[in-house]
Amino acid sequence: MLEIRLTEADVRHIVESVLRNIDRRLASASAGQATQPEAAGGCSVRPAAPAGGATTGAVAGGSTSGLSAAASRPSAPGVVTAGGAASRAGDLGVFERPEDAIEAAHQAQREYVQKFGMEDRERFIRAIRQAALDHKEGLARRMWEETKLGRLEHKVAKVELTALKTPGTEDLETLAVSGDNGLTLTELAPYGVIGAITPVTNPAETILNNAIGMLAAGNSVVFNVHPSAKNCSMFTVQLINKAIINAGGPPDLVTMVKEPTMETLDVIIKSPLVSLLVGTGGPGLVRTILASGKKAIGAGAGNPPVVVDETADLEHAAKQIVLGAAFDNNILCIGEKEVFVVDKVADELIFHLLNNGAYMLGRRELEQIMEFALVSDIPGARPSCSGDEWRSWHPAKEWIGKDARLFLERIGIRDKNPELLLCEVDFDHPLVQIEQMMPILPIVRTRSLDEAIDMAVRAEHGNRHTAVMHSRNVDNLTKFARAIRTTIFVQNGSSLAGVGYGGEGFATMTIAGPTGEGLTSARTFTRKIRRVLAGGGLRSIG
Repeated sequence: MLEIRLTEADVRHIVESVLRNIDRRLASASAGQATQPEAAGGCSVRPAAPAGGATTGAVAGGSTSGLSAAASRPSAPGVVTAGGAASRAGDLGVFERPEDAIEAAHQAQREYVQKFGMEDRERFIRAIRQAALDHKEGLARRMWEETKLGRLEHKVAKVELTALKTPGTEDLETLAVSGDNGLTLTELAPYGVIGAITPVTNPAETILNNAIGMLAAGNSVVFNVHPSAKNCSMFTVQLINKAIINAGGPPDLVTMVKEPTMETLDVIIKSPLVSLLVGTGGPGLVRTILASGKKAIGAGAGNPPVVVDETADLEHAAKQIVLGAAFDNNILCIGEKEVFVVDKVADELIFHLLNNGAYMLGRRELEQIMEFALVSDIPGARPSCSGDEWRSWHPAKEWIGKDARLFLERIGIRDKNPELLLCEVDFDHPLVQIEQMMPILPIVRTRSLDEAIDMAVRAEHGNRHTAVMHSRNVDNLTKFARAIRTTIFVQNGSSLAGVGYGGEGFATMTIAGPTGEGLTSARTFTRKIRRVLAGGGLRSIG
């Protein structure tokens, strides 16, 4: 028998939460009966009832077995098994209308900062971490089946990474300055409600990562997720809310819009209740949130280059390059996208790449793949670029994140299952110039290290995102680091080490290069508040 011990404060909080939820539902139902308009033909329009008539709320201390069972067996795309249909009052954080999602997050955040302290925050975060780990296979399968991107085993690894290595409240530090004139504290305070936008490439992982950091900082968050990942995102938001409630926390600290669109995003951006915007996606998204007039943190695109010089441990370099570029079929923005290698060691590097599971495409094979994997906005364009022509090319949506063997099967090669496809091309090739997010790695031979660095800087296009170099020469490493000036610079490892996977340091799914915050964590989502005790007060040392 499971014994649960509750303090008087716990009981009082549970009762208040239940009563508040009942009041909210009664008020919503009353408002719906009084004000719902009639649709054409005289039909009354009402909020959808929960599926099967089941109760959509959750009481603190309830079992997570329903979510566990749902996570252990995959559901068909488009079916949400955790909680049923969302009502206007919300279903474990999922709302039909963005206005309701924002209001619920606003009320939850007020309660959060008024009634709960740092130890409570950390308790809720531990519950989120554990829930993610308990359901990592289910979360990964939902993402894989809905988005049809990447590799299942790598999505499990990403969920584990975000659950274990996303910083919590330990990331928040208070700065104290003491002197003859008194004591000054600089504390990190929450913004309030954060509006966050998540990508299709890392939907559940970004929600988990953002939610842990934002809640650690004392905020609540309303998500406008990518429409192509809305169901796995819905499950993740409900999982987080149930974990928080079962740990004694308030509902709706994490909310989302059930049917995300550009219109719902516009509501979130313009809401006076939303104080901070955080966007993880492409350059268009970053421009949108920066144009809002609000504080915005934007994580944009990358096209990470790899430089290999003649001093590198080529066997080790090849292993690390394949690890990073093949991971989740190269849909990560940090993943190695092109290699610039000094010609003197290029053949040996390619030899080791092949020994680590890569496949070298012949010229004709590459041409065949180019015919379906990349498309150009310029009719009749050939796969070579000069000037800004590379901007006309982009990956065919249906081939982003697909397994390398599927590209080979499409061109009639059916007996291979490589980790990664290689091709030797010139610098101007579109595979070098665009962030193609496919398991295809172009290799460019260079006459010297200086030429390799120059090409790498140009191919990165000023994204300031991620770069990798393999070298045993400290001067060479320093030269490239100073030239490329990316947010993440990995030396002699895979790009994954830059976010703590096989490397030291914390993990993040929101790398804010365009707006300068870099690798985001709890402290990123705070405002600095100065508290001053003047006149020498509290100073006990003469």
